[in-house]
Amino acid sequence: MRDDASSSMCALRWPAHSVGSGAGRVGGDRIVRSTEEVLTVFMADKVSGSRAEEPGLEALLDAVGDSICAPGKRIRPLMCVLGWYAAGGTSPVPPVSVLRVAACLEIFHAFALMHDDVMDGSDHRRGRPSLHRTLAAHHPGRPGADRLGMNAAILAGDLVLVWSDELLTSTPMTPEQTKTTVPPVAYRMRREIVTGQYPDLVTTGRPTDSLSTALHIARYKTAQYTVEGPLRIGAALAGADQALLHVLSTVALPLGEAFQLRDDLLGTFGDPRRTGEPTLDDLREGKHTALLACALRRADRGGQELLPRAVGTADLDAHTAARVQGLQEERGARQAVEDLIQERPHQALERLNDAHLPATAALALRDLIQAVHNRTA
Repeated sequence: MRDDASSSMCALRWPAHSVGSGAGRVGGDRIVRSTEEVLTVFMADKVSGSRAEEPGLEALLDAVGDSICAPGKRIRPLMCVLGWYAAGGTSPVPPVSVLRVAACLEIFHAFALMHDDVMDGSDHRRGRPSLHRTLAAHHPGRPGADRLGMNAAILAGDLVLVWSDELLTSTPMTPEQTKTTVPPVAYRMRREIVTGQYPDLVTTGRPTDSLSTALHIARYKTAQYTVEGPLRIGAALAGADQALLHVLSTVALPLGEAFQLRDDLLGTFGDPRRTGEPTLDDLREGKHTALLACALRRADRGGQELLPRAVGTADLDAHTAARVQGLQEERGARQAVEDLIQERPHQALERLNDAHLPATAALALRDLIQAVHNRTA
């Protein structure tokens, strides 16, 4: 999951057009700011309350608060609010209940990133040390400090998951929303991240040329969790029926797949100053990406010997990494993934045009599709 670099608000430009109606028409940047206000207030309350109740947790709480409130794209809260507008929401400023649910998605995302960095052994997140590295740094010279940081980050993720649930369940909703509408969509999204994360784990370090496996991981790990789930949750808050939820899924899934496929390319060919992460991480981890699958499919004998030997090597050096990158360029793997990315926004736009959503929501989603298509971090 690479979708939160420190420069992301510049790298991924949110819809400039308005969403809503009347004099208070709302742009994507305003949606993000409104969600962040709710997020900041909630987190300040949880951190201060935990400090008072549990002395000795200062280092953990400070690191968690900084991690959640660090700059990011906030794509899940944005998709949630756009889902609310797509299902008929009209207020220029979304109701507090919608913003609270949007913020809870960002907190859930923070939980997922904390555990993801532990599983991947990632040292950086959003251009800064990852949480387990931050926590380990509080114990310089202590034997086992790195292991302590990993274990503490798992606990921090568990705590943040509880807070995400607390924000969701304490949000005022109608009885129908509480029992039959919002929770089933939210819980489905949570199951799907596990459905994508586990295959990602078991295929890491075991590269194959299976493009279908890579696309399966992209759909479950990112497309449904990043775009489809939040969009459907927001629509459910506005009372969307199953027919509309299905229509929104047809728009969201190709958009989410494009998002992950772009991540595949940025993980190897991106600018670290914009992505906030080293370009060697994906190669050293040996992630089963569409880029790697295409490279193995197209490689000559020398390439088929080089890729399994180099990819997934923790101490992969820059020279060998450059050879892998060159092979991916020369054999057309990078362009093949670019072609896959090009197809998906067109699919999303076609389905959006057939969806007959409210004009302002459709316009915002159209701009968002273009923003994801063109992103560089």
